[in-house]
Amino acid sequence: MSEVLVQSVDNVALLPAYLAAGTAVLVLLVDLLLARPAATVAAAVTGAVATAVGAAAVGTLPDRRTFCVGADCSWVFGGRAALVAALVALLLVGVLALSGPLLRDGRTPVGEYCFLLACSMTGGVVLGAAGDLITLIVAVEVLTLPLYVLVGLRRGSLASAEAAVTFFVVSVVATTLTLLGAALLYAVTGALHLDRLGGLLADGALLDLPLTTVAVTLVVAGLAFKVAAVPFHVWAPATYDGAPLPVAAYLSTASKLGGVVALLAVVQHALPAEVTGPVLATVAVLTMTVGNLVALRQRRTVRLLAWSSVAQAGYILAPLGALALADPDARTGAYAAALAYAVFFVLLELAAFAGVVALRPAGADGGTLDDLRGAARRHPWVGGGLAFALVGLAGLPPALAGLFAKVTVVRSLLGGEANWLALVVAVNAVLGLAYYLRVAASLYGPPGDAVAPAVRPGRAVIAALAVATLLAVVVGFAPQVVLDLAGG
Repeated sequence: MSEVLVQSVDNVALLPAYLAAGTAVLVLLVDLLLARPAATVAAAVTGAVATAVGAAAVGTLPDRRTFCVGADCSWVFGGRAALVAALVALLLVGVLALSGPLLRDGRTPVGEYCFLLACSMTGGVVLGAAGDLITLIVAVEVLTLPLYVLVGLRRGSLASAEAAVTFFVVSVVATTLTLLGAALLYAVTGALHLDRLGGLLADGALLDLPLTTVAVTLVVAGLAFKVAAVPFHVWAPATYDGAPLPVAAYLSTASKLGGVVALLAVVQHALPAEVTGPVLATVAVLTMTVGNLVALRQRRTVRLLAWSSVAQAGYILAPLGALALADPDARTGAYAAALAYAVFFVLLELAAFAGVVALRPAGADGGTLDDLRGAARRHPWVGGGLAFALVGLAGLPPALAGLFAKVTVVRSLLGGEANWLALVVAVNAVLGLAYYLRVAASLYGPPGDAVAPAVRPGRAVIAALAVATLLAVVVGFAPQVVLDLAGG
């Protein structure tokens, strides 16, 4: 007689997902019933804050598991999931603050804009707690799908339309590769839950099958597109530059964070380190080197941030490249280092985009680096915030978040056979100084020959810059807390 398995449901564990999805529904209702842009934005902000608070509250409890059949669970909400959910929700609040000038010009539908962002936030919240491949892939797509529309919202802009099409085509290819890899993994193992996959693939007989190697390669390649890792990075600069500035900020922070979390989940729990380690080491070296070298040649602000974001993805992947050489305890530290670096990075990246938005006319694109020359003389506080973010991305004090991010990655690589990779990270960090410090110095230099456009930074944008900078300062003074949460 066959055993009947009963699936458990823990509504407390699902509370952050309920709040995130409820935010999207609330935005639709407020927009439909009140038709007031301010009320719609307020609903989105309120829902996002509630989601962050709910995630933090549930994260203080012991790990909550639900949708379990036996020992296999599709939803595991612990400290890491709480960190990801709260950060994605706060990033949404920051992006909405940056969107004030874009929404006030009347050409962007406020209700649809806020609804799409809230839907994307829901995907990010679910992603951090995903315990099986189906939940993981669906969450990644929920995070990504609304961005196809958001990228193309600059009406009348050919660059925006091209960016949307590029992003759509590349994302569809990436999703196809990931799904095919997941299907092949299921064909090999008969399992979808990440922990069970990891246990089955630890069997040498399964690991030696050519089909297993193909499946692992496809899953890693598909998720590498989401992180914009070389050689799957070409879409990022054009997409960031063509998208509205707040959407580009969301792409380079929340979307990239989601890709990192998805890749980290499958590498840590499901895929064998012996296979993924050498591949990710090569990808990390190529990503940070290509990103930094091409960023040196950029003259457009958003393209420079996009290429530097590619380089930062290389630093994030570097600890994962040493997995095959590390013992189990060192592997746990490598996973925590990768996610902690991503947290430090997205806060500084949001501050950088907030500074660019504040220093550009309402509705304008990121412009060129010459447009920012001397900006700190005209707007000392905003220019100082942007310079702080750039110095932090370079990994220098006084932006301690960026400094500890680099130290965390290098420390996770030292002491084993991955010292060479730590050296590559250090050399690339020095290479990155050339363009980060050049832009930061130009903010305080003499104005260029072109007449600077009149800019009045909005209060919401300045508040977003201030809060992102403050959060970067706070985590810079408490890096171990972030590491502990990232390791949970």
